[in-house]
Amino acid sequence: MKVPRPWSARAWLDTAHVMIGFPVGVLLGGLTLILAPVPPVLKRAVPVFTGVQRSRFDAFQRAHIPPVHSPRSWRSPATWRQIGYHLLSPFVSLAGAFLVAVAWGGAIVGLLAFLPAKVQRPPLEFHFDLRDNRVVAVFMVIGLFLLLLAPVLARGMAALDLSVARTLLGPSRSELGQRIETLTESRAGVIDAADAERRRIERDLHDGAQQRLVSLAMNLGLARATLTDLPDPAREAIEQAHEEAKQALKELRDFVRGLHPAVLNDQGLDAALSGVAARAPFPVRLRVDIERRTTPTIEAVAFFTVSEALTNIAKHAAATKAEVSVRRERDRLHVLVYDDGCGGARMEGGTGLRGLAQRIDAVDGSLRLSSPLGGPTTIEVDLPCE
Repeated sequence: MKVPRPWSARAWLDTAHVMIGFPVGVLLGGLTLILAPVPPVLKRAVPVFTGVQRSRFDAFQRAHIPPVHSPRSWRSPATWRQIGYHLLSPFVSLAGAFLVAVAWGGAIVGLLAFLPAKVQRPPLEFHFDLRDNRVVAVFMVIGLFLLLLAPVLARGMAALDLSVARTLLGPSRSELGQRIETLTESRAGVIDAADAERRRIERDLHDGAQQRLVSLAMNLGLARATLTDLPDPAREAIEQAHEEAKQALKELRDFVRGLHPAVLNDQGLDAALSGVAARAPFPVRLRVDIERRTTPTIEAVAFFTVSEALTNIAKHAAATKAEVSVRRERDRLHVLVYDDGCGGARMEGGTGLRGLAQRIDAVDGSLRLSSPLGGPTTIEVDLPCE
């Protein structure tokens, strides 16, 4: 704990926190006792009282105490902890206010006692002879000591009050653990649902729009080959429509493959990544060592990691070769992508790597990027298998 200086803003904020805490604590503690015989009213009032105390900690200590969810019953542990704080607060605040007031008051009296009597308003009266240099020295030492002690006491009592408040007004460790577990399960459900939706869209496009485009392209090709006696404008229109249909079909296939390749579900990462490596405009050495498949979500993240990395290499790296390694070690999946390009890749340099990092973070994975200027570039990704 850093000791504040007597003249610092921190010392005065701590002092104000402690001194204001006493009347606030007495008021809220008294209201809690008054409302105790009426549980429904007390249940509604306790969150209001807690909000007042949270505001005090936020204003003077810049400390945020996490709120607890409104309990369904006034007999819940969270409600009882809040009631306990409001009943305990007057005693903690009284001790703090007394000690801090004595320290500051003693410091002021000790340091002002040596002023001439005509300067003192009203004059201070002592049972000691202030003309004695030994008495003067003692008073001086005590005054300086209390001046240095006062901010320490204020800081300590404010920290004690904050510790008690965090324990009783905030969520307990068991509640935080349950909340974290619930959020983790919810996040996993959202990720799985999004991945399942991508697979559904891929199937719908593959079985619907893609098949219609294939049929259209075939019919236009048939017309282009057989209707040779048409006028030149009509024949050119058919040829142009045929080329447009083939281009649209290619773009749709690329889009469907980017959503979620069917081969990933059917044959796993090895086959899916082999297709990605084969389509790269530079040689890619691929090594996949996975004895047992992971969950579909983790497979999808690993696939998109390699796919996005190779796309970035093709666009920006000017590389002559790349290497991709995927291996599973117990409950972790390790992905490494290496290229001999010009380097200089940065997480904040574009949306590709940043979006990839966000997708990896969503499944509690980690991404490490090494890309000095001049190359080479290495992307290492570590993913949980379950």
